[in-house]
Amino acid sequence: MTSTTEMDGVSQAKNLTGPVVTVLAAALTISASAWALEIQQHLAWSLYPQQFFAFALGLALALAFLILPAKQGAKRDSVPWYDIVLAAFGFCASTWIAVRYPELVDSIFARPAEAYVSGAIVVLLLLESLRRSTGWALVIIVAVFLIYALFGNYVPGRLAGRAQDWRNLSAYLAFDVNGILGLPMAVVSTIVIAFVFFGSVLDVTGGGRFFTDASLVAMGRLRGGPMKICVVASCMFGMISGSAVADVVAIGIVSIPLMRNAGYPGYKAAGVQAVASTGAQMMPPVMGAAAFVMAEFLQTSYAAVAIAALVPSLLYYAALFIQADLESAKLGMRGLPPSDIPKARGLLTGWPFILSFVVLIGTLFEYHWLPQRSALSAAAVAAALTCILGYKGQRPTLRALIRTIPKTGRGVVDIILIGAGAGIVIGILNVTGLSFNLSYLLVQIGSSSVILLLVLAAVVSIILGMGMPTLGVYVLLAALVAPSLIQLGINPMAAHMFILYFGMMSMITPPVAVAAYAAAALAEANPMRTGFAAVRFGWTAFIVPFLFVASPSLILIGRPEVIAEAVVTAFIGVWLISIAVVGYFVRPIGWPVRIAFGVFGLLALIPANAVPYGILKDIVGVVGGIALLGYEFMGRPAVPQVTMADG
Repeated sequence: MTSTTEMDGVSQAKNLTGPVVTVLAAALTISASAWALEIQQHLAWSLYPQQFFAFALGLALALAFLILPAKQGAKRDSVPWYDIVLAAFGFCASTWIAVRYPELVDSIFARPAEAYVSGAIVVLLLLESLRRSTGWALVIIVAVFLIYALFGNYVPGRLAGRAQDWRNLSAYLAFDVNGILGLPMAVVSTIVIAFVFFGSVLDVTGGGRFFTDASLVAMGRLRGGPMKICVVASCMFGMISGSAVADVVAIGIVSIPLMRNAGYPGYKAAGVQAVASTGAQMMPPVMGAAAFVMAEFLQTSYAAVAIAALVPSLLYYAALFIQADLESAKLGMRGLPPSDIPKARGLLTGWPFILSFVVLIGTLFEYHWLPQRSALSAAAVAAALTCILGYKGQRPTLRALIRTIPKTGRGVVDIILIGAGAGIVIGILNVTGLSFNLSYLLVQIGSSSVILLLVLAAVVSIILGMGMPTLGVYVLLAALVAPSLIQLGINPMAAHMFILYFGMMSMITPPVAVAAYAAAALAEANPMRTGFAAVRFGWTAFIVPFLFVASPSLILIGRPEVIAEAVVTAFIGVWLISIAVVGYFVRPIGWPVRIAFGVFGLLALIPANAVPYGILKDIVGVVGGIALLGYEFMGRPAVPQVTMADG
């Protein structure tokens, strides 16, 4: 039992730190929004962008030590004194960098003590806060790069680097635009915060409920309705959240029980949920944080990245949807009873959420606004209209809307820390010469076999992603591997999309498949079995990246007629391969026929301009697949299985 005195102490600690956390979190969201709206220019404040990035990092470091316990997973009833001290050090050191940045940035080495002391404090506190927020994986990788920077001259062979003095290194990482305050921080402290805020507003105004209701109305009556609801709802919600695990938890808590009650095995239900949630990070128009960083790496617009991701994402979800349908037919699953499906007319009151997405897409693609401004505008539309009109008779209160401000600040702490950690890696790659040396080595490997280099990049992406967020994996691979792929003649967009896809697939690939294991916990299923089921359902993400590297037509680069032919045959190929994977069309099919479906599907899926005699290959794949479909359809059972729900 806890004594009254102890409980009073805990309560006092909460009362003291709670308001501080709220203020810091709100300050993070408000300052990011103000920067996105360029308030500083209207006030005639002359500020370097790095000054704002440093201030945002200081807020994130302080929040990390006040929110996250030293032992991961431990319950925190109060904040220890040493965490309060560390929070103060992190905030003060970063704020000092922000304040002194204009004077020190051009004379770091003339006044080294002033620069390297604050830099060393930030680097060390960043490592500890990363450990608390993401675990050891990213911390170990960053630490290895730091050790290399200090002792790289001892590395033999082509990977030998220029050893750095630790004082100069800490000052460089803290102040240089290629270090902590570089590109990843620029994205996560502006664009990502704006989109997370948009997601928080949609959540509190009923947007999540609207998308779930829309999925129920659209898919609930179809055979395997629960599985299709899972796919559609996860895709729509995941576009907002940008997090596979958050999507699994938010949607899976409803969809997984529905699938299990309909007779679907728990591990398969969890696998479908994990795959549906993971793919949402690549589904336009609102993609995960890595897509915004990719736009910066490629020096292109976010709209260009979204357009390139469109067809691969549609192929991904088409395969998942087709497999859900065939699995449902194979198991004889019906749709949901009409009593469990909301009335379609109730969705009419959700038009403000649709309008907010129209605003988002219109300002992004038509008016070419900055992504953060588009997201804030969409959030304002959703908040204003639902306050006036509500959704299904419920209006968000002003207090609930205000709470989204600190909620957003707390929710982006992890991603800001990851962005800062990625900045350390990029800075070390530049200052030590490792970036050039590694690119040279990989180009040498690729000169003998581009396929070997692509396979190596895919494997490294998945391994690095085990236990790491997709953003961290992408930034590492974008700096380490993408340059060598581009030097070998691969289209830059295709190269970056390739490593992003395989970094994303680490979320469902055993032995460390974070999204799959989160879904397995909800389904009370075996985690490893769930992971392998997820890999099977998400097979397109392991094949399509190789195809759009061989032929960028699948990322909508090339002549219109070539793109059209590649897209049409790709969807036919996905359909045929999905039949082979499930082993069912209008009846169960044996292995010889499954293999035939797989072969014809692969022939159709590969773009024509990726291989010699490509047109002939497409003709064989499409015609052979259609003939096989006709053969199976003609041989269907006299009394087919139930394919629609009653009513």
